[in-house]
Amino acid sequence: MYRYDEYDHALVKDRVAQFRRQVARRLSGELSEEQFRPLRLMNGLYLQLHAYMLRVAIPYGTLDSRQMRKLAYIARRYDKGYGHFTTRQNIQYNWPRLEETPDILAELAEVEMHAIQTSGNCIRNTTSDPFAGAAADEIEDPRVWCEIVRQWSTLHPEFSFLPRKFKIAITGSEHDRAAVKIHDIGLLMKRDASGGVGFEVIVGGGLGRTPFIGRTIRDFLPKEDLLSYLEAILRTYNLLGRRDNKYKARIKVTLHETGAEEFARLVEAEWEAIRDSALKLPKEEVDRIAAHFEPPAFRALDSESPTTDARAARDPGFASWVRHNTVAHKAPGYAIVNISLKPVGLPPGDATAEQMDVVADLADEASFGEIRVTHGQNLVLPHVERERLSEVYDRLLAAELGTANVGLLSDIICCPGLDYCTLANARSIPIATEISKRFADQRRLDEVGDLQIKVSGCINACGHHHVGHIGILGVDRKGVEHYQIQLGGSATEDAALGKILGRGFSADEVVDVVEKLVSIYLDLREGDERFIDTWRRVGQGPFKEGVYDAA
Repeated sequence: MYRYDEYDHALVKDRVAQFRRQVARRLSGELSEEQFRPLRLMNGLYLQLHAYMLRVAIPYGTLDSRQMRKLAYIARRYDKGYGHFTTRQNIQYNWPRLEETPDILAELAEVEMHAIQTSGNCIRNTTSDPFAGAAADEIEDPRVWCEIVRQWSTLHPEFSFLPRKFKIAITGSEHDRAAVKIHDIGLLMKRDASGGVGFEVIVGGGLGRTPFIGRTIRDFLPKEDLLSYLEAILRTYNLLGRRDNKYKARIKVTLHETGAEEFARLVEAEWEAIRDSALKLPKEEVDRIAAHFEPPAFRALDSESPTTDARAARDPGFASWVRHNTVAHKAPGYAIVNISLKPVGLPPGDATAEQMDVVADLADEASFGEIRVTHGQNLVLPHVERERLSEVYDRLLAAELGTANVGLLSDIICCPGLDYCTLANARSIPIATEISKRFADQRRLDEVGDLQIKVSGCINACGHHHVGHIGILGVDRKGVEHYQIQLGGSATEDAALGKILGRGFSADEVVDVVEKLVSIYLDLREGDERFIDTWRRVGQGPFKEGVYDAA
């Protein structure tokens, strides 16, 4: 993984010192909260419903064991003993004391981490495939390009005050595990007719009150032109983006109002003026950064795994975990291990300090020290020998991290909702936890199979409800929490926005409605169809009739 150079160290150290002075001025009363707000946001510090919240950057979801141990230490020393992993592959601390936040940033700097550009109207943490560098279907490791984007975008003077926040995602596989089509810019690595590797450039995706699936504005971009083309997109957006209405300020609205073809034309014109500038990436610089992402020294192993196969044959729980929580690795004899942060009845995405320490230990012992954070709010050990899966499973199980539900109904994406967020209209965590309790039986989860549920506590859609197979949106109806159901969304390569089922439901009704939808699906399913495939085949009608006729 990438290691800081002298410039990175200096930048982060200076930022910590600067923020320490800003916090001191706020505590002394020299700065009001309103004056302090833009300063704290530039350092990832939010004021939530009950306390400040600090969002820490985990660039492209990659960290090592020493960094995970530091995150655990911070949770234990400065918070309430846990952290919350997010859909942007970051971690949030929900209860830091303002006077201690500079100390937290100093602790992070010790292990090459920070909170810069995790908030504000700037380019946020670039996200990627959590299986990068390990996936069997990968064209090329996208983290190299994520790191190039990180270095280019950090404190970029022209793009530090954009019309609105800006999010970029990059994937190196045909199967999209980074949700590139719902980002402001999505970059999909692909090959051209001659076999050369470049990017399909997708612009204008995003959720919230006006959701859009991104549009392809360039089918193939050579790798050496990545930064100049990104700069052309950002310049075009900076000129056209609305600053009079924050609800219409995102690039998705700019592209929609301008028209995708016209927007692409403007970008191409801007690009022609700068493509041969200093932004053209020299091969030696790409090679320098790529060297940080060289694969570990994998052992030469057989594809067969007698220990794993024997236990799976006699232990149904282990068999389910292997089936759902492990993925094929590009190296024979290895597996990618997903660690579910969705135990029955607990908030999705949370991990205690003790659990983080266990993951760090396992990374050192079984995964070359590497850990990943996923878009789905889980963790990954990317390089585990298949013969060691039984050992890893037992350790995870003992730490309450062995839930075998990745990709299944109870693997729910969920925002903090009204329990924490000042913007929320309704609680989302209790809805997610009650659904997980209702579907706690492993045999039932296995029967239902691949079903993505996503829950948001308001229209800002931090829980990505628009792209859930079943999406749940909390709304305020005359002071009462109410929930709207959407069906048919997807965040992968077949990205689609869900369709509203009909009138909403009370908090007491939502779990029963989800159970009814699952029952309808099982009745309609043909063969091994996933929920989304059945819905696409039969349409909304049978689900709507089944839910409302039974109400």
